[in-house]
Amino acid sequence: MVILMNFNMDFKAIEVLDVVVRSLLSLVTLFLVTKMLGKKQVSQLSLFDYVIGISIGNFAAEMSINLETNYINGTVAVVIFGLVAYLVSILTMKSIHLRRFFMGVPTVLIEHGKLLVEGMKKVKFDMNDLLEECRINGYFDISEIEYAIMETNGTVSILPKGEYKPVTMKDMNLKASKQGLCANVIIDGKVMKNNLENIHKDIRWLEKELKVKGYKEMGNILLATVDMNEKLVIYEKNVGKDPTDVLE
Repeated sequence: MVILMNFNMDFKAIEVLDVVVRSLLSLVTLFLVTKMLGKKQVSQLSLFDYVIGISIGNFAAEMSINLETNYINGTVAVVIFGLVAYLVSILTMKSIHLRRFFMGVPTVLIEHGKLLVEGMKKVKFDMNDLLEECRINGYFDISEIEYAIMETNGTVSILPKGEYKPVTMKDMNLKASKQGLCANVIIDGKVMKNNLENIHKDIRWLEKELKVKGYKEMGNILLATVDMNEKLVIYEKNVGKDPTDVLE
């Protein structure tokens, strides 16, 4: 009896180890395939990308927990689907006809302020769905909308009527200051030396600027950024504070 129990425990341990190995293998395979496909696969998906993503996920899950299947077959299936998706992405960049076939085309839902019922039927949208998308885009009154277009990835883009467009600096004849990316020079209290070098600064310059702002050490700094005008902005760690307390 004891021998049988020990045998069962050893068998279960082997099964668990097998699942661990399969899971790691599927994770590595998924990561490599996704890296090959690029950032598009992890952003808003088109219908084709969605089908590919669902299929690859199913293959990986089956490969991980179904011990009766050959994990090599699962790996091959994931790679094949990944290669097909990669090939389609290359072809759709070169052919507008293939791009329309695989990725689809945008659908107009509102045109010149008028609701297009045929367009809504085409994308399987009812009135509540359209109103929800308008609210998500910040429009609670659809009379302010000139055009609403559903993109191929399922998002709705909205062009407001002229009188409801936000005022820009150009409209007000104001001169805009030059803009650029900020460099993160401190993250979680640690100096980002490479970022400092990229903006042609060093640690001595940073320490001097910190002293000017009253910081003797960096441990309490969550983030510090430097813009293209060499302006240092510091965000402290607010330990023990919960902003949701005011909502209770």
